[in-house]
Amino acid sequence: MSFKRYLVTAALPYANGPVHIGHLAGCYLPADIYVRYQRAQKRDVKFVCGSDEHGVPITIRAMKEGITPQDVVDKYHAIIKDSFAQMGISFDIYSRTSNKIHHDTSQAFFTKLFNDGVFEERESEQYYDEAKDIFLADRYIIGTCPVCGNDNAYGDQCEKCGSSLSPEQLLNPRSALSSAIPVKRKTKHWYFPLDKYEQWLKEWIVDGKKDEWKPNVYGQCKSWLDSGLQPRAMTRDSAWGVPVPLPDAKGKVLYVWFDAPIGYISATKELTNQWSDYWCSEDTKLVHFIGKDNIVFHCIIFPAMLKAHGGFVLPDNVPANEFLNIEGEKVSTSRNWAVWVDEYLKDFPDQQDTLRYVLCSNAPETKDNDFTWKDFQDRTNNELVSIFGNFINRTFVLMHKLCKGKVPSVHDDLVNDADRALAAEMQNAKEKVENCIEHYKFREGLYEVIDLARKGNKYLQDNAPWSLAKTPELQAENQKRIDICLHLCLQLTANLAILVNPFLPFTAGKMCRMMKVVDRMLDWEHAGKTNLLKIGYSLRAPELLFRKIEDTEVAAQVDKLRSNLSKATTQKMENTNQPAATEPAQEAPASPVAASAAKAEISIDEFAKMDLRVGTILKAEKVEKADKLLKLELDMGNEIRTVVSGIALHFKPEEIIGKQVTVVANLAPRKMRGIESKGMILMAQNNDGRLIFVSPLETADNGSEVR
Repeated sequence: MSFKRYLVTAALPYANGPVHIGHLAGCYLPADIYVRYQRAQKRDVKFVCGSDEHGVPITIRAMKEGITPQDVVDKYHAIIKDSFAQMGISFDIYSRTSNKIHHDTSQAFFTKLFNDGVFEERESEQYYDEAKDIFLADRYIIGTCPVCGNDNAYGDQCEKCGSSLSPEQLLNPRSALSSAIPVKRKTKHWYFPLDKYEQWLKEWIVDGKKDEWKPNVYGQCKSWLDSGLQPRAMTRDSAWGVPVPLPDAKGKVLYVWFDAPIGYISATKELTNQWSDYWCSEDTKLVHFIGKDNIVFHCIIFPAMLKAHGGFVLPDNVPANEFLNIEGEKVSTSRNWAVWVDEYLKDFPDQQDTLRYVLCSNAPETKDNDFTWKDFQDRTNNELVSIFGNFINRTFVLMHKLCKGKVPSVHDDLVNDADRALAAEMQNAKEKVENCIEHYKFREGLYEVIDLARKGNKYLQDNAPWSLAKTPELQAENQKRIDICLHLCLQLTANLAILVNPFLPFTAGKMCRMMKVVDRMLDWEHAGKTNLLKIGYSLRAPELLFRKIEDTEVAAQVDKLRSNLSKATTQKMENTNQPAATEPAQEAPASPVAASAAKAEISIDEFAKMDLRVGTILKAEKVEKADKLLKLELDMGNEIRTVVSGIALHFKPEEIIGKQVTVVANLAPRKMRGIESKGMILMAQNNDGRLIFVSPLETADNGSEVR
């Protein structure tokens, strides 16, 4: 379909703390790359985001810091907005859900559904804190996890073992506000009947999006739909949020996941009077950029809300990324195990594109990936500096030295096959990069840009214009070949500026200043051309685009991580016996224990009998009457296999769709709970009992042999 306009949204971050690099890699950086590319294509595009300022995390932070919820959102909205701006995330608007326009918009949306008879009014029993005289949201209830025994599990999730919970499942529940034992009281809420939209969602997603959405997104949605949908409460008992616009709803607010996605609509209203063109016209392409933990809200709940309301376009795509771990461990804000964007900007001034490059080249597009400071250093020094920056610098230095600082001429009679091949590579690169971006393969697109610079380096090295000018006499004799070589290298430089601009906009800006060209040269229509810099045009002296990252900087950042973790752990231990008018206590990291003893030696011939292959999880579901088992369907390249794995206590089925795993492919079949399992998935087990998939670092072809 040909679209007249594009509306791109990025998940609204909670304004209860700063953003970290996992947020950038998972959502905001890919969204910005996509939008900058659309602008370069001169398409009508709006990029919308804002702070999500309602919900339990806000009130928890307020209690922790001894301030009001409004103080919290004012503080962190400013920090988040500034971090995004400094990183070059080019929103057309960064709004906030505490704005009046958002309250009005979300209340009007609720009222429309209410008047149309969509909601189901229900009375139920919920936990109540008599000491604080307040109904308790799930996150306000803590207790013992029934799965792993963690004494500080939340009412919605245990962050030690990852199990999804409900308050009723907790053992010895207590209020996070007063430590009092909660009691059950009746309360009334309005439920959205998701079950009534299940068939429509199946037709729209399962039948209509299979070949369009990323496997991890499609798989998670299908798993939810296969499990059956249930009505979901769209109101909460709270004093913080958007008040429910009904006369008998005093003390109730809209559920944060009801009003938050409506924030995209209210922000667009705030941005332009023509907002309805972007939300209500069928020739608009709506794209939601999110992390994988928000898939169900953006792909199932919000589209069902839009369908029930009527008159709105539905998302064309939701290219959700997986999670980015830090130094081998999951990001944990409560343990301060994160790389905060505002701190990075202070520690590495003017190095925004360095971080953008590393996060994009290592983006968790198909599976969880790991950020390490050593990899940050290696990618910067070996790719940005040594390949991309090196080519640009050498070209400009040689142009000033051998061509009087001007774009040299092309002498057609001396143009050879290598020259023509390089010119063809510019056009090929344009087509490859735009195809990657159009299909949300940003990591691959950035690789193509770096590969073009790599080819430029090889061409420059092969022609060696410095060797052709070792003496004045030799230079005079070879000047025409020198001119051709450097002319093409300068045209390649201009192409690189266009192609890298969506990914590294600060770098593209520096290159434009060096070439003395205006920003409109970065329009995508110019990519692939070999006449972007006119013959005889004088260019500025080169400036270094990137700098190397030193070992001392890497060591300092790793030490900072460890120090923050130690401080956070100590703080939690000190607060263990304090009244819980703070954030609910988290489980401290497990103390290291000795690794299990090595097993008996085997011969190389015995090891060679194992056939280890790479496969991708297509489908995952729980095995009936077996708490620990998941039934998995694996794409093994030349066949689809069923494998039963005892990992149900560690992973939700919908979380592992699309993950690549290592399989013992020649293990004799075995029946488990009546299901024939053909193979075994390899897992690593941490000292704390947590399981980790043994997966390839880069995406491998299904069926690839592990040697």
